[in-house]
Amino acid sequence: MKYWSLLLLLFPLLTSAAPVLVQEVERGHDELVIPYQMYRLDNGLTLILNRDESDPLVHVEITYHVGSAREEPGKTGFAHFFEHMMFQGSRHVADQQHFRLINEAGGSMNGTTNQDRTNYFQTVPANHLEKVLWLEADRMGFLLDAVSQKKFEIQRETVKNERGQRLDNQPYGLVGERMGELLYPRDHPYSWQPIGYVEDLDRVEVNDLKAFFLRWYGPNNATLVISGSFEPEQTLAWVDKYFGPIPAGPEVIDAEPAPARLDASRYQTLVDTRIRLPLVYLSYPTVYLGHKDEAALDVLANVLGGGKGSLLHQQLVETGKAVSTGASHYCSELSCTLTLWAYSNPSKEGDLTPLVTEIDAVIEGIAERGIAEDDVNKAVNVLRSELIFGLDSVEGKARQLSLGQVLKDDPLYVINAWRATAEVQPEQVMDKYRQYLLNHPRVVLSVVPEGKTEWAAATPNYPIPARELPAIAHVESLPLREVNDDFDRSKMPPVGAPVQVQVPPLWLDGLDNNIRLLGTVNNEIPAVSIILAFPGGQRAEPEGAYGLANLTAAMMNQGTAGLSSGEFSEALERLGSSISVRTGFYTNLIEINSLTDTLPQTLALVEELLFNPGFREQDFEQLKARQLEGMAQSQHQPSWLAQHGFRQLAYGADTRMGLPDDGLVEQVQTLTLAQVRDYYRRFYNPANGHGIVVGALEQRQAKQALQFLTHWQGEPASLPPVKVAPQQAEPGIYILDVPGAVQSVLRVGRRALPLDATGPFFRANLMNFNLGGNFNSRINQNLREDKGFTYGANSFFTGNRDAGVFVVAADVRADATVPAIENILDELSRFREEGPTPEELAYLRSTFSQQDALSYESLGKKAGFLLQLAMLDLAPDYLSEQQKIVSEVDAAALTELAREWLDNKELVILVVGDKAKLEKSLARLHLPMHDLNIELRGQVAPGLQAIQSERP
Repeated sequence: MKYWSLLLLLFPLLTSAAPVLVQEVERGHDELVIPYQMYRLDNGLTLILNRDESDPLVHVEITYHVGSAREEPGKTGFAHFFEHMMFQGSRHVADQQHFRLINEAGGSMNGTTNQDRTNYFQTVPANHLEKVLWLEADRMGFLLDAVSQKKFEIQRETVKNERGQRLDNQPYGLVGERMGELLYPRDHPYSWQPIGYVEDLDRVEVNDLKAFFLRWYGPNNATLVISGSFEPEQTLAWVDKYFGPIPAGPEVIDAEPAPARLDASRYQTLVDTRIRLPLVYLSYPTVYLGHKDEAALDVLANVLGGGKGSLLHQQLVETGKAVSTGASHYCSELSCTLTLWAYSNPSKEGDLTPLVTEIDAVIEGIAERGIAEDDVNKAVNVLRSELIFGLDSVEGKARQLSLGQVLKDDPLYVINAWRATAEVQPEQVMDKYRQYLLNHPRVVLSVVPEGKTEWAAATPNYPIPARELPAIAHVESLPLREVNDDFDRSKMPPVGAPVQVQVPPLWLDGLDNNIRLLGTVNNEIPAVSIILAFPGGQRAEPEGAYGLANLTAAMMNQGTAGLSSGEFSEALERLGSSISVRTGFYTNLIEINSLTDTLPQTLALVEELLFNPGFREQDFEQLKARQLEGMAQSQHQPSWLAQHGFRQLAYGADTRMGLPDDGLVEQVQTLTLAQVRDYYRRFYNPANGHGIVVGALEQRQAKQALQFLTHWQGEPASLPPVKVAPQQAEPGIYILDVPGAVQSVLRVGRRALPLDATGPFFRANLMNFNLGGNFNSRINQNLREDKGFTYGANSFFTGNRDAGVFVVAADVRADATVPAIENILDELSRFREEGPTPEELAYLRSTFSQQDALSYESLGKKAGFLLQLAMLDLAPDYLSEQQKIVSEVDAAALTELAREWLDNKELVILVVGDKAKLEKSLARLHLPMHDLNIELRGQVAPGLQAIQSERP
């Protein structure tokens, strides 16, 4: 690594009109170094450039050093609220146009807020760089011109809906908020969550929010990172043009670290009506981000709860005393905490007191066990692997540079922190263990189901202080910052010549037994991603044994005949690799991520796992018990209830497609290890399977590395035909009662089309694009941006090779349930009658014509693309056919599709919410109403989005 710290850093008064280079780092021979140039503008803006020509993309990320820690008591949630307002238009950019312009460019975008910073980011084809810089500069310099009372009120409702969806209506959703209140005094900025308290949001006015912007959103409090394919001199000129004239804001001084301080342990109980599994959460105050003790504490957390080989997992989960455990050392700018958690097994009565005793025994046992050099090495290797895979995209590189510069004035802080961890000695970890954990006070939060307060780990001894809401002196007038330009900002910059997007060069090969290999070579990072897909999956389960595929995959993750689950996990940690077995509807998959230099050892573990899985009786009984507890807990998750309820209505309870991925409780209860072994012998046969290989590995090397697959003995099993019910449930409203729910989860839809890449399914999704398929779609704009009913709403066609559905999905305020349904039905009817407007059709074409540039950047995206090719037997140029369809489709064709699929008389409407409060108002819709009287059994990935694409 070559590191230049220039004299200009020492003499900031020697300024010039153009951005000034203040620091440069070259890669050298270290794969962990991100090369960059850092510049400073006269107004204090920090600019970091990272040139990466591997893909025709550019990622622009601007981070403001303001999060919830800059807020005042009684004015919480401002930083996050403002993140929402930053997407509502500015003087030269119309309302909602930022989203529209990025989508139209084929890009992606978002923003996030945490305690310490707020960031806004977008990845676009490289020819749109100037436009993105213009957009970001406009909201930095001219946002307040567009902030209206109406926008303020709508976004306030949106933030409340987000809080309801993510905290108040979510199992364990209030744990973070309660822990902050227990760890810190009320005036500490970490005592509240970034989303804030509803009562604070209700008290503020639009001018209060504007004042927050003027205080913190100046260029001198911002870092702009550009990573990707760009011409440096031209980019510097654009940054200077659009950002240079914006005046600096008030001086910003870094906050002093303020770790939590406890005189004695604090105990508190949280009663959560939405849970079944009791949870105990223990936090020890430690240091702050960048403290010299941070690295040793990271290693300590890894030893305690970093994986299946950790002490907590081995001594609590493997013995059946807990369903799951973990530990982390989470560091923020002002404070760090070392936190341990464990979910108790309610089948063991759920009492958390003995569980805490067991956790304490693990902690105290380190005094005798000690910390070994191997403990440090495992943590170092895991972190190294995570770092390398994190550098697999321009976004990943930009995120690292931005985080380090904003919080620690070091763009390579995360990498340097890893280097510090690599130098930690075992005795240092032991020293910090004694200094921060052993016999030190902590916060212990018991989270128990309603009516089970006796399960708490201890009697509460620390009443959380009541919030005192100070009077707010509302801002009456605001001195706006004036920007003096020598050009017309109202003119959006032109877009450069279209980038040349190419499908990654693919190689095709094969092994004996009709094992097909498909791969692409990518040497950007020294790593490889492999997916092995074997015919089988859920469709291969015999009737009466639904859940067998999922349980077999889970057992495959429990180690080998020669290595226990913990030993297998430890072996992978030493290599910095991961191996995961899972099941889909059609296939069983083994997913492998490895650094290239450890791939032979990693594949040796894959071979041992595939040919000699452990399948121990004790593991089976414990795993099945944990799975059954997880299935029971799922019934408390509104999103899962909505997903499973809708699937059952659409596909029928007597088909595998209409049931949860992990099966039915009463059938899982009767499954035996013999059935698991039989399923494994029949459906983990590589014959007729696929091997997907992406990364720094040549075709010849890949074929040789996977040769072990041909050693499998036995004939491939025949697969049964997929059973598809002829029709869905009768149209009407179906209510799934969740008493006390603060939100209603809505799923509105019908049976539709099986998945394809260029046929009716693809064309139907084109029709849906402007209806509910993007942020600027009609449904989302109506329910979120116009009405403030929801945090987000969308619609989509989803399915697999044999069947599919059309779905509208939204979580809405409980009191807005009926108007939300009415608005959804109105939007469907209007689109069915009118189809897309000329402007919407142009938007569709522009978005689809450029989105391929983002499709193949990372190893994961490439592997997913190749898996899709293999599963659907597609030619690599099918994307060209898609583009041709998009360019030729007209409004009449899309309107005809809308009339076919958007008939309100064919829809089932599922409402997951408080029936007692909703039933009378739902009757106003004058639709048939039904209770969804089904036993909800099983668990699937949360959110309908999880099944939008092919289920392998």
